[in-house]
Amino acid sequence: MTAAAQGTPRRAGRPPRGVLSRERITSAAVAQIAAEGYEGLTMSALARRLRVAPSAVYNHASSKQEVLRWVQDHVMTMVDFSAFATEPWDEAVRRWAWSYREVFARHAPLVPVIAVMPVTDAAETLRMYEEVARGFLAAGWPEERVVPAIVALESFIYGSALDVSAPSNIFDSGALGPEFPVFTSAVRSAARATGQGGASSDAAASAGVEGGSSGGGADDSAEEGSNAADVAFSTGLEALITGLKRQLST
Repeated sequence: MTAAAQGTPRRAGRPPRGVLSRERITSAAVAQIAAEGYEGLTMSALARRLRVAPSAVYNHASSKQEVLRWVQDHVMTMVDFSAFATEPWDEAVRRWAWSYREVFARHAPLVPVIAVMPVTDAAETLRMYEEVARGFLAAGWPEERVVPAIVALESFIYGSALDVSAPSNIFDSGALGPEFPVFTSAVRSAARATGQGGASSDAAASAGVEGGSSGGGADDSAEEGSNAADVAFSTGLEALITGLKRQLST
């Protein structure tokens, strides 16, 4: 029986090129960022996670920047932007935004990386932007205003993706509550409205979330904190869509 069949470690040196692939390296990079953040993603750390020599990684990816482009493309393929080809502009934006936020809520450590990363040579990412831009133009948006509108939406989406994992007591004023009674009361009121039971559904519906019909945002099995984040996201998204529509009309 060979050493490989017995499961013994591979000897040091350059492994065959077939051992690695773009998909394996990308998955490992996503896992590395999730575990240690962007700073923890180095080619050496990636090689250790893949259990290969660093030279094996460099045989497939020329740099960390290239790996990050792969990560960017990998995550963006999960975002559903198909509604821009079939739905009215506002509904397409709504579905795209909910999908976008849901994807990055699952990959929150990637938000600080992807949000400021150039899209140069990232084919899948550019494909998404191409279809979104087509949808904006078809709705009558002037070309020079398409990108600012997309950036405004993305800025909100990325922040909202991080809000999903925020602790439910993030606005708890603690012992200082009596000194700030208006805000403290508002926090308690919001908590009651987004708590478990019927009140949660009523609050979500009033904010435009009806069982996820706004594009797949609300999940009945979500934790209380996530439900509050859903309501906040729906509130902000609807305000953005309304405001952008008004800008377009003028």
